[in-house]
Formats: sequence, C-alpha cells, structure tokens
Amino acid sequence: MLALAIFVVTLVLVIWQPKGLGIGWSALGGALVALLTGVVHPDDIVVVWDIVWDATFTFVALIIISLILDEAGFFAWAALNVARWGNGRGHLLFPLVVILGAIIAAFFANDGAALLLTPIVIAILLRLNFGPPAALAFIIATGFIADTASLPLVISNLVNIVSANYFDIGFDRYAAVMVPVNFVSLAATLAVLWLAFGRRIPKHYSVESLDPPHMAVKDPLVFRAAFPLLAVLLAAYFVTAPLGIPIAFVTGTGAVLLMAIAGRWWQAGRGAIVSVSDALRGAPWQIVLFSIGMYLVVYGFGNAGLTNYGALAIEWLAQHGEFVATLGTGVLSAIAASIMNNMPSTLVGALSIDRANVPAATRELMIYANVIGNDLGPKFTPIGSLATLLWLHVLAGKGYRIGWGQYMKIGLLITPPVLLASLVALAFWLPALPPSP
Repeated sequence: MLALAIFVVTLVLVIWQPKGLGIGWSALGGALVALLTGVVHPDDIVVVWDIVWDATFTFVALIIISLILDEAGFFAWAALNVARWGNGRGHLLFPLVVILGAIIAAFFANDGAALLLTPIVIAILLRLNFGPPAALAFIIATGFIADTASLPLVISNLVNIVSANYFDIGFDRYAAVMVPVNFVSLAATLAVLWLAFGRRIPKHYSVESLDPPHMAVKDPLVFRAAFPLLAVLLAAYFVTAPLGIPIAFVTGTGAVLLMAIAGRWWQAGRGAIVSVSDALRGAPWQIVLFSIGMYLVVYGFGNAGLTNYGALAIEWLAQHGEFVATLGTGVLSAIAASIMNNMPSTLVGALSIDRANVPAATRELMIYANVIGNDLGPKFTPIGSLATLLWLHVLAGKGYRIGWGQYMKIGLLITPPVLLASLVALAFWLPALPPSP
C-alpha cells in the first residue's frame, strides 16, 4: 500500500504542478521517498535507467527537431498547403487537417503534433473567419488525432519506444505490425470525428484569405534541408534496427545535423535565422527527470508485488483465447492510462505481461495491445497524458478553454470506438504475419 500511496501523491503533484515545481522535480521527489522508504532499491535505478534512457532522449531529440522546423516555418507551410488543397470546401479541409495531424504524429511524436500544429490551425481558422463551433471541431480534431494516430512507428509516441525497448522489438517488426493497425485507427478517428462535428463545419471558405505557403518559410536553408534529412532519418531507423543501435543515437544525430544547419555552425553562426539555443531551452528536459522519477516510483509496484495482480489478470484473459486477450489487455491498459497517466501505466502493463505465464503468440498480441491501450486510452481524461495537459494549456493561452467535463464528454464519445476498432485490427492482423524471429 505504501508504494501505491507514494505513486498517488506523486501523480497529484505532477498534475497539480504547484508554482515553481516542475513535473520532473515532483517525480524525482516521489522516487526519493520511494528509495528512503525501501519501496525501491538503489539497484533499481540502473534497471529503470536502462528502460527509459533511449525513449527519453529520443523524445527530446524529436522535439528539438520539431521546434527547429517549426521556427523555420515548415509546419506552417504544410498547413497552408493543406488549406489550399481543400479548394474552398470545408468538408474536404477537415479530413485533410486530420490526415496532416496523423502524418506529423507518426514522424514527430504525438506531443509535437498536438503542440505545434494546434496554434497553426488556430491561426488559419482565424484567417478563414470560422465561427466558434467550427473552430472547436478543428481544434478537437488536431488534439485527438495526435494520440489516436501515434501507433505506426516506434518514434510516434514515448510509450511506443519504452515498450519496444522493454520487449526488444525492432523498428521494422514494430512498423510491420502497427502501420496497418494505424490506418484502421486513423479511419475510425476520422469517422467518429465527422459524426460528432461534421455538421459544425462550414461548407465553403475563402482560399484567397490565406497567405501563399512560401510566405510561411522563415529559413529557406533549413526548409530545403528538412526533406532529405527526414527521409534519411526514417531510412536509418530501419537500417540500424537489426544492428541493435539505439534509436536515441539515430535521432540525436539527426537533431545535431539540423542544429548545425540552423545555427550555420560552419560559418560561426553568421546568417542564422532560427535560434538553436531557444530550441534547446524549449526542449522538454523536465520529461527526462519525470521519466526517471516516475518509472522508479512505478517500479516499486513490482517490488511490492502489486504487478503480480496484473499478471494474474493477464493470465486469466489469455485463458479465453487470443481475441479476448487482445481486447481485454487493450481496454485494461486504456483505463489504467486514463486514471494514472499513460507513461507509468505502460510500465505497469509491461511488467505484468512479462511476469505472466502465457503462450508466446498471445504474449505478443498483449504487448501490442498494451501499446494501443496506452496510446489511445489517455483520450478518456485530461490526465491520461502529459501532451494533453500541455495541449489544454496552449489552448487556454490562445483563448480557447476546454474544461475537464467538456473534454471527458468528448473523450468518452470518440475514444471507445477507435480503441475497439484498433484492437480488433491488431487481433486479426498480427496472427497473419510471420512469427517474430
């Protein structure tokens, strides 16, 4: 019970964020209490660090890349192009914005998609003079698609990286399983969003009121370098996966190259347009501390025997066949993520699956179901993910306030069908693939 109490207090401080107390310091404080009380042991620090370091620094590198590209005008250029592709038809613009959000989430992580795209979409909506109901539809779409489409690649979500590292899943194997599932998730999200908000979307808008896309480009050199750099980075993920090279090294190399281009390092910074130092300061360094601290706190669940109960639940589900095991694991993970935040719930699920005695094929299904549940489950409640809390904060700063009650009402409407559709797709798709080597 002590381990659970420490976790609850730590989570409250993370969500509450008392003035001057960052989420990282709150998590480290909880970890320190867990160490002092014997809930976790000094040796556990090494174990937890081995689990989280690759995921955490990959995430930081991706955010640095995203921030530099954002300052260079890359995402604004993309959004303006999408708005023009809509050709003045609001009912075409809506799915295009959703697809754009899905693409950004896939390559730049869900946090980047939500936090970078949302202000740009709001700015475009203001130029198009969309009313509050229509604006809300687009804003909700950008926020929700960031998580519901964060399945396809290991780098698409911090949760994915942690799970892939914990269970030693290669970048290529993960993509083979989750890319088709992500298409189902994207289609389901778009369908549910359309049913919920389609009537609020104007039929027509004025393309002429938008700036030409090239006007959004602030640093042409970074903009031109972005396309080959991202292509090489994606290829490198697949090439290095069989070699066992950590994803953080690959992503970090890409981040350093982009910083060098943006900062004009070969000419001592002369002519630089984008501030690399601002991008570094804007990186989520608190997430590094949060990952270490919160995962240590959660690791105490295992020491206290609490994850054994999770393992028993996993074994019970496995007894009812692969389909039930897949759906059950995903739903339980989603509920846990919505209550305790998806980062700690991912490790709880992983520890439970690892300790459970289940057939290999069922185990693999459960691993991916745990990922899906923790990717999609956070949309039930605002506390489900840090990205959502930050997203709501960004919206409030732009004058769009979404209360927790309103958010949960929308989340309970959108999330269940998307979650179930994704889990069903996984249950049918994974058994059709060759067994993992």
